[in-house]
Amino acid sequence: MPTKLWKTQPVYHVLLEILKKKGAMTDAELFEYLSEEFKDIGYKDFNKALMQLEIGGKIRTTSLIRGKKRVELVNP
Repeated sequence: MPTKLWKTQPVYHVLLEILKKKGAMTDAELFEYLSEEFKDIGYKDFNKALMQLEIGGKIRTTSLIRGKKRVELVNP
């Protein structure tokens, strides 16, 4: 029976680190980078983390085309 390992950093913290290093990017690109770190993360959990950061005023998301968003830090 496989066991899950606990990560030392929460998802939202890793999201902020990626955005600080890479700059603004699409949600699909950000999800790719994040899924390298967290193998078992789903798109629902990813969107939940984005929403928490946006409500907290840390990031801004804007709609590009249907189904794609641009994610950027508010104060880099």
